[in-house]
Amino acid sequence: MIIAFCGHAQFPKSKEHEQKILDFLEEKVGNQYADMYLGDYGDFDNFAYNCCKKYKEKHPKISLIFVTPYLTLEYQKNHLEYQKKRYDLIIYPEIEDKPKRFAITYRNKYMVEKSDYIVAYVSHAWGGAYTTYKHARRKGKRIYNLANFDE
Repeated sequence: MIIAFCGHAQFPKSKEHEQKILDFLEEKVGNQYADMYLGDYGDFDNFAYNCCKKYKEKHPKISLIFVTPYLTLEYQKNHLEYQKKRYDLIIYPEIEDKPKRFAITYRNKYMVEKSDYIVAYVSHAWGGAYTTYKHARRKGKRIYNLANFDE
């Protein structure tokens, strides 16, 4: 099972949101093997990582996976060494033929397409998280959105 996370860079973290994610993971994953696809770029990504890390403490079959949008030498030198310490695995989708300025968008599409579930915090109809959310809806993915948002 693969669960991907997407949300706005500005995110109002709370104990309530944390509990909702932990409850969702308990209900859908339990003690099964599961990969958590994380982006690690904004407040929601950081929050999702911390929730997954906490969940993994009691459920060791969970893998925390950073899906990186870049694979340049400079990026590896400046960022991936840090990520190697935090994650069980780093994946780079085959997007090197895409323009760098759209790398995160293509990485997010990859995460959606590989996932069984999407855990999101999308509260408004603009930005990268919203674009990812729309893509997940088009693909018929099961989405758990923490925000009260209706299109």
